[in-house]
Amino acid sequence: MRQVPRPVGALVRSGLLLAEQGLDAPLHVRYLDWLSGVLTGAPGVSLITGRPVADLVAERAAVTLTLAVAALAVSVPLTAALARAAVRGPRRLRPGVNAVVVAGAALPQAVVAAALVAWLSAGWGLFPPVSMLPAGEPPWHRPDLLALPVLTLALPTAAYGAALLRGAIADVVARPYVRDAELRGLPPAAILFRYVLPMVAAPATRLLAVILGGLVAGTAVVETLFGLAGLGELLVTAISTRDVPVVQSVALLAAAVVVAGLLAADTAAHTTSGRDHEAL
Repeated sequence: MRQVPRPVGALVRSGLLLAEQGLDAPLHVRYLDWLSGVLTGAPGVSLITGRPVADLVAERAAVTLTLAVAALAVSVPLTAALARAAVRGPRRLRPGVNAVVVAGAALPQAVVAAALVAWLSAGWGLFPPVSMLPAGEPPWHRPDLLALPVLTLALPTAAYGAALLRGAIADVVARPYVRDAELRGLPPAAILFRYVLPMVAAPATRLLAVILGGLVAGTAVVETLFGLAGLGELLVTAISTRDVPVVQSVALLAAAVVVAGLLAADTAAHTTSGRDHEAL
């Protein structure tokens, strides 16, 4: 008689899969085992492919990091320009700049991607609509394939950053020592570098940390839309297949980037607080 394969539910109930994945151990033992694996660079094995999670992350990290760093390089100066224009730009242009900032921050990445593809790819033919990298080729060798994904990430990020940073800039430029410097006739560049930038260093660093972590974690939509095999696409696939070790590792990586940036921002805040008291 031909044997009928047992359903997965029966295997789980029998404890075979539980024992194979180590899920039959007590909770604290499983947590300590996972934590030791994370600290030693071995966060587990994929439930779907059976490969070490560290290998899967390492294979995709180059694409995501290249995409995130390029988007950060575009979004940071654009954020500074938009925030400054919203606060210190010509008065007649400030409402329009603030409207662009608010609207840009609210746009979903899918809408930005569709608009860029319709404009720069279908309309002008400057870039390919799909960014599938050739196997084994480093992503930085094909900037034409990264242009649309980078812009899709950078433009909403710059608007979001400007929306948060403009309040800090407005608070600093309204302080008495900045106005006193303006009355003494100091050049705008000197006021900017001597009085404004040191005071906004801490909130700007915090914002940079959140943006960088959001870029690392937020590449999922962009990589899926443009066909890039990065950590974001890996995360989407792992979530759809319930590959918990992979989901944990990718999410932990993005959280670690944010925490590291926030610690750096706190250090900058302690450094600038003394300068703030001296200026007052």
